[in-house]
Amino acid sequence: MFSAAKYIVNNDPAARNIWEVMLTYSGFHALAYYRVSHWLYQRQDYLLAAIVAHLGKRTSGVEIHPGAQIGKHVFIDHGMGVVIGETAVIGDFVTILHGVTLGSRRTVAGKRHPQVGNHVLIGANAMLLGPIEIGAFAKIGAGSVVLDDVVSNTTVVGNPALQVQQHQFHTVTKHN
Repeated sequence: MFSAAKYIVNNDPAARNIWEVMLTYSGFHALAYYRVSHWLYQRQDYLLAAIVAHLGKRTSGVEIHPGAQIGKHVFIDHGMGVVIGETAVIGDFVTILHGVTLGSRRTVAGKRHPQVGNHVLIGANAMLLGPIEIGAFAKIGAGSVVLDDVVSNTTVVGNPALQVQQHQFHTVTKHN
């Protein structure tokens, strides 16, 4: 947990120290609850996993299904209103702002939520819906509704989300 807090301190100008992050950042708390509920879910203790996830939602304002797969150093900034569905997959070093939904469009069995690559930035109140793939280093603009795959190194905005920029190069934030 210290490594996740340290990553936030190094990448959020508002974070002053590890203790501030660990004690006051709702996205950090939500991911801590998620890690416990996911561990229980993997051991097929679905009821206890759901209870822990529910407590996490009640205390942080972030709803993460225990079945979701979330990589390392994911930063949920401000957190309130974020929803991450059961079959969602989130890579490493992803930043998710408040109000984001990684949801489904159909009530069918199997893969129905987005797969997000590494180093992706998802803007506030964006909705990524269905079994779509978001490539590495993509940027999703605030309020966008993403219904189709997004190519790596691309920025998309709008409803429905459309490509506005293809990045030639990507920058990697400092990782400790």
